[in-house]
Amino acid sequence: MSRSRSPRSEKPARAVAPWVRTRLRTAPWAAASLAALVLATAYLAAALPRAMDAYETEGLRHDIRTAAPRNSVLELTAEPPGLELDLPVREAGLAPAVLRKQRDEARALLPEPLRTDPEQTVHGLRTVKRVDGLDPWLPRPDGISPELVLSSPSGLKEHTALREGRLPAGTARAPEAVVTVKTAEALHLKPGSVVHVPGRVSAEPIALTVTGIVEPRSPESPYWAVEPLLRTPVLAPLVGDEIKYYWQGALLLSPTSAPAVLSTTGEPEVFFRYLPTVGHLTGRDADRLGAALDSAAGGPDLVRLRQVVGPTGALTTELDSIVDSYGSMRGAIEPVVAVAVFGIGAVAAVVLAMTGGLFVARRDSELALIRSRGASLTGIGLRLLGETSAVAVPAAALALGLAVVTVRGPDGGSGGTPLLPSVLAASAVALVAMLVLPLRAVVVHRRPRLHGGRDDLLTARPSRRRTVVELTLLVLAVGAVASLRLRGTGDSGDSGDHLVSAAPVLVGLIAAMVLVRIYPLPLRWAARPARRLRGAVGPLALARAGRTSSAGTLPLLALVLALTTAAFGGSVLAGVADARDRAALLATGADARIDGTVEWTPLPAGLTEAVRGTAGVRDVAPLQIEYGVSLPSPHSTSAQPMSSALVGVEPDSYTRLARRTGFGPFPAALLASTGKGGKEVAADTERVLPAIASPSVAERLGGEPQEVVTAAGVFRVKVVAVRSNTPALSGADFLLVNGADLTHRANTALLVTGPEGGAALRAAVRAKSDDLLVSMRTEERAGYVDSPLQSGAERMYLGAIGAGAGFAVVAVLLSLMQSAPERTTLLARLRTMGLTRAQGRRLLGLEALPQAVLAAIGGTLVGWATVPLLAPGIDLFRLALATTPGFAPLDSAPLRADPWSLVVPAIAVVLITAVAAAGQAWWAGRRGSIKELRAGDAR
Repeated sequence: MSRSRSPRSEKPARAVAPWVRTRLRTAPWAAASLAALVLATAYLAAALPRAMDAYETEGLRHDIRTAAPRNSVLELTAEPPGLELDLPVREAGLAPAVLRKQRDEARALLPEPLRTDPEQTVHGLRTVKRVDGLDPWLPRPDGISPELVLSSPSGLKEHTALREGRLPAGTARAPEAVVTVKTAEALHLKPGSVVHVPGRVSAEPIALTVTGIVEPRSPESPYWAVEPLLRTPVLAPLVGDEIKYYWQGALLLSPTSAPAVLSTTGEPEVFFRYLPTVGHLTGRDADRLGAALDSAAGGPDLVRLRQVVGPTGALTTELDSIVDSYGSMRGAIEPVVAVAVFGIGAVAAVVLAMTGGLFVARRDSELALIRSRGASLTGIGLRLLGETSAVAVPAAALALGLAVVTVRGPDGGSGGTPLLPSVLAASAVALVAMLVLPLRAVVVHRRPRLHGGRDDLLTARPSRRRTVVELTLLVLAVGAVASLRLRGTGDSGDSGDHLVSAAPVLVGLIAAMVLVRIYPLPLRWAARPARRLRGAVGPLALARAGRTSSAGTLPLLALVLALTTAAFGGSVLAGVADARDRAALLATGADARIDGTVEWTPLPAGLTEAVRGTAGVRDVAPLQIEYGVSLPSPHSTSAQPMSSALVGVEPDSYTRLARRTGFGPFPAALLASTGKGGKEVAADTERVLPAIASPSVAERLGGEPQEVVTAAGVFRVKVVAVRSNTPALSGADFLLVNGADLTHRANTALLVTGPEGGAALRAAVRAKSDDLLVSMRTEERAGYVDSPLQSGAERMYLGAIGAGAGFAVVAVLLSLMQSAPERTTLLARLRTMGLTRAQGRRLLGLEALPQAVLAAIGGTLVGWATVPLLAPGIDLFRLALATTPGFAPLDSAPLRADPWSLVVPAIAVVLITAVAAAGQAWWAGRRGSIKELRAGDAR
């Protein structure tokens, strides 16, 4: 007989509706909204380090790839076998097989991350000192024998095309060589020619037989570009009492003939040339690459290389300078980019906090009821953590996957891009999104309460903790700004870089806190006179705006930070564009410049008129420039010599150009013609020409007329004005005079205003002469952006501005959504008292606008103040110009405020807020008011 179970022995049934699943099902739109926000934010956070790594990698590869081959190759050289050895032994040590083995062994010893292209590897024997060609039939323009380089580069058959004769064979006793087509033309060589060069030991010269003439394949390839003399002879000057010219050329020996070089006077050396590859390099390899080059040039790796090529082995390259230049540019750009990263990161964090505040506000009554019935803070926090984790973690994981798929390296793959920074960034976003709701709920409901009382900015008195936090942030902001102004973004240590880069964010944070403290007062002051106005909409809107919930602090903070970030980012981009425009204009002097390829090249007759008639040309300023004019010293005859450029101008056109460019404008009357010009007044050396001088020239000449002797004539000049710069010359001393007063008048340059493209202008110039050079300002400007580091950093700032604008829109929407239920209820109750729909729309719009207007004004003012506050510590030179100071027309590129970046985002915030409030009012007017007016509503 079976026994029945006791009811007491049965365990209680478990809940069939888990908390997380139930909450997600009852509020799917809220969960989807949070997931979308986390997805977008985590994607930006995960894509950021990958994008930075991509453009840094491309920058390093670009700098090495585009460098001249003679600067990027690694050249390992060594002396041939010593004279203490017998000649047969020395010749055996230079056999092709021996050199090939040494080449491969040395290549294998190059330290990582150095890798070279085996197809572009060259080795052989060459003369360091050029040897004389002794044959009398060789060309001698000024009676000087030609000098020849004897070289036996490997791979001659693969890199040349035979035009006449045959490729060289020969031996050490009967050496053979080939020459290029240009060398054969210049030195009168042909197949069968025998060239004699001096011997080292005996007086009998060494005979070299030319067996063929070859044409280089890919003349610009590293094989030929490293030593251009091998393919193209040069008519070189010999400077002495008079300049004489002689030929320099090269004979290309066969590898088997290379030992014959030992018998010449050319100081032979063995060379191994390696071209580095860049496909495997990343931006993170720059430091390792520099260390590897140092080790190979003078460290442990050089010792190992010498074990292969001999004790005299030496590795030379300019690749280390290229890597150092890249590191210098990256070090100058990184802190500027970090400012944008900190700004957008702060805005994103505030928006995520606003999202948590919205969810807590919507569930305030629910959480208060659960808390009053005995729920613990730990239990509530863990359940809310489970809710947010179920949404945030998958969204962050999906964002990470999208970032990995969409943001790839320069080669289209992601193998070289580190994943850990992206994982950490996405995890940080997910962690913030997960913790905001539980922490905010725990803080709000730390004590049980029936329902919340009034929660506006007047009753919510700032606590001592808040005051301490604000003062701490104020101290950090002051320290960051002071450090940035004193040391700049690139001079602070590693520990201080983050604080310095966060200076704009800290300034915006302090400004937002100040605005929050003073926000209600102006509105309440304005509400008093508004009571005298007809109608209740205006006073009611101002009264409600002045009693905004204290949760409105975060929207105000988000908007101010977003506007500050947009203003700062726009100012950076505007400063970069302004620096490039100014540098290009300084380099050319106008939209286009026409002058000769050599100094003092007179322009052909009719060119000025032809240029004036070219399409797009608005103005032409003719110039006569003479360089190196000696300046007298009125104070001392023993003063150091000084020279300057003399510029003869047409005052009317030149002053118009100076006003347009802003480079040393002056009234045309200052250079009024004396009426004494031309060859007929050449004997009048006492005539005085008014002149405008640069500061150093004015100091040299003084205030009295001084005589100058120039090719344009002998006359006296008197400085009537001083200008620091002028369109005709960039960064040089100058002396401007009226060109009509010169004795010998001949225009040498034209400064053209108007044309944007150079095709029509070049065609007009080419019709007059082929010896003139046309320089376009637009082309000069484009040359300042040749590094992916620059373009990548600019894209980062554009992305930061766009992301900041997006987060600002989200902040506006979240702010309106948080107060939407209360506003809907108010509108429904006022409708029962006779409020029309139009009045309801005006009420909601006027209530939402004050905070947006305050944020727009505050953000604009903060952005405007931040730029001059931080400008002394931020130099945009390396970001703007692809060179170093001293090698560009500009010495610095300061940060300047951009009005468009200040005004446009602020107006956009106000308009978006107005549109969103109008949409909310329209939607509330369409819905019925039964739910809002039901009996028993606590409010």
